[in-house]
Amino acid sequence: MVTFNGSIFMPSALILIGIPGLESVQCWIGIPFCAMYIIAVLGNTIILVTIKNENSLHIPMYVFLAMLAATDIALSTSILPKMLGIFWFHSPEISFDACLLQMGLIHSFQATESGVLLAMALDRYVAICHPLRHATIFSYRLLTHLGVGVTLRALILIVPSLLLIKCHLKRYRTAVISHSYCEHMAVVKLAAEDVRVNKIYGLLVAFLILGFDIIFITLSYARIFITVFQLPQKEARLKAFNTCIAHICVFLQFYLLAFFSFFTHRFGSHIPPYVHILLSNLYLLVPPFLNPIVYGVKTKQIRDHVLKMFFSKNQS
Repeated sequence: MVTFNGSIFMPSALILIGIPGLESVQCWIGIPFCAMYIIAVLGNTIILVTIKNENSLHIPMYVFLAMLAATDIALSTSILPKMLGIFWFHSPEISFDACLLQMGLIHSFQATESGVLLAMALDRYVAICHPLRHATIFSYRLLTHLGVGVTLRALILIVPSLLLIKCHLKRYRTAVISHSYCEHMAVVKLAAEDVRVNKIYGLLVAFLILGFDIIFITLSYARIFITVFQLPQKEARLKAFNTCIAHICVFLQFYLLAFFSFFTHRFGSHIPPYVHILLSNLYLLVPPFLNPIVYGVKTKQIRDHVLKMFFSKNQS
């Protein structure tokens, strides 16, 4: 590791300190985080297995739910093992390239999840507002294109941010990251060079992904609610609204946590650092943890098939 005028030239390794200010209790914080991760992996795996094994669930709504479950497993797995290594085994070191890889995976899976949520909102919009055209519009070919599209969008937008760090930032003030995982802004702030391009691109990506998706999800559900309230029969209104409750809960918890994490990290200079880090951790861990619970409780088809699967196993 070469130093130059008090700065470090391209550090080969970085140090993740975990949650600054809470180092003495990190081992205890790791316990609920680990429990959330285990529940997230088990719950999302059960949803994946259920949808795969039940032919009646091979429709767009549940195909998107399977995509969401797979993304949640990958997202939580990209952060938790290393985080628990810091909390429990005092293993804070991570190579520079591994840090960039983790950063790319985390932000790519976040972008993919946001894209899947948008696709789910559009699916509900067509199913409720244009039910006769739903089967024609949401064909298996379109589902494949949407899955590939949200994945490619994430890669196309995230990879340049990694290249900007790798190729543009050569000198760093320190190799210590005040975070529990390799987050984009936490790494960029280590640089001893002009990072305005990196910050601007980060804001642009956040707007193109979160801003774009939130706008269209909001428009979709505004149109859904208008259509639902215009239905003549109360039973039809309740049935249409009930199909959207689980989706609305998932959208709200994902984007509300995203906004809290985004704004506190960039504009909350007066907020203690451990609050920033905890919000960032919860933003990545809570959606994978809650999504299978929300869909398991609120979606009758998923709940019935899961109970049937476990009941039949116990009978045999």
